[in-house]
Amino acid sequence: MMSIINLGIVFPFPPHMCQEKVQHRPFHCVGFSKDAQIYHGETKEAARISHHARRRCECLDLHKQRIAYMEAWSWQKLLVRRRHILIERDEDHSDTLIVLQHPPVYTLGTSSSEKYLNFDIQNSPYDIHRTERGGEVTYHGPGQLVMYPILNLRYHKMDLHWYLRSLEEVIIRVLLSTFSIKASRLEGFTGVWVGNHKVAAIGIRVSRWLTYHGLALNVTPDLTPFQHIVPCGLRDREVGSLKELLGTTEDATLMDVAHKSLIKEFSEVFQLSLDYKSISELDLPEGRS
Repeated sequence: MMSIINLGIVFPFPPHMCQEKVQHRPFHCVGFSKDAQIYHGETKEAARISHHARRRCECLDLHKQRIAYMEAWSWQKLLVRRRHILIERDEDHSDTLIVLQHPPVYTLGTSSSEKYLNFDIQNSPYDIHRTERGGEVTYHGPGQLVMYPILNLRYHKMDLHWYLRSLEEVIIRVLLSTFSIKASRLEGFTGVWVGNHKVAAIGIRVSRWLTYHGLALNVTPDLTPFQHIVPCGLRDREVGSLKELLGTTEDATLMDVAHKSLIKEFSEVFQLSLDYKSISELDLPEGRS
């Protein structure tokens, strides 16, 4: 049985995983050039310079807590409203990132069709909310790492296609650099796949070039709730998780390792310097689930 060793942790691969899904090879860390808008390998000197030039990003890291979906949604909208005011004053000096887990919940995008629900919407097995993000129905729950970036794309690149591909790039890097899993994009769709299994979903909203909503990486979730819906409206694709792909039972350890890698790769792809904040420092209403 194959295994990988990363950050001092051993994750075994189950025998059914083939070399097409798992490739052991050195990972070459790349950075994103906001001037040339191309990926490039950085020298140590270039990396040192770019680090000091990075835009600041306030990070609310609640990845070990389960925050009610409606509460996190209200936080995002509140932060976006505040940021619009700062932009008008030319005082928008930092981005924001929220990292958390949710209690079980289904969410639908703006134009989501109820035909992708395998139940009566009036008798949903979990809370269900229609939001202003793009995309079809999806599930959020414990064991899934959710990231909500509130970025001012004027300081990155004013291109929604670029932003979506960059969010995918974060996940692809995490899977390869930390778990030696080769993930891919699926042409014409948004998200990240390993073989036929979708391991990360992405749904965003952009208001005057301010982003919110974001991405969800399936680390150790119970995948059963996905059976009650047609995730993202894709009937011929399956949903997967890191736990399933790695064949491990170390849930807590896997969540910690995935979280650390997710934060690192996010800051690298978007060239941000993270400044960790508490709920009170961001002046957000508390009331966690």
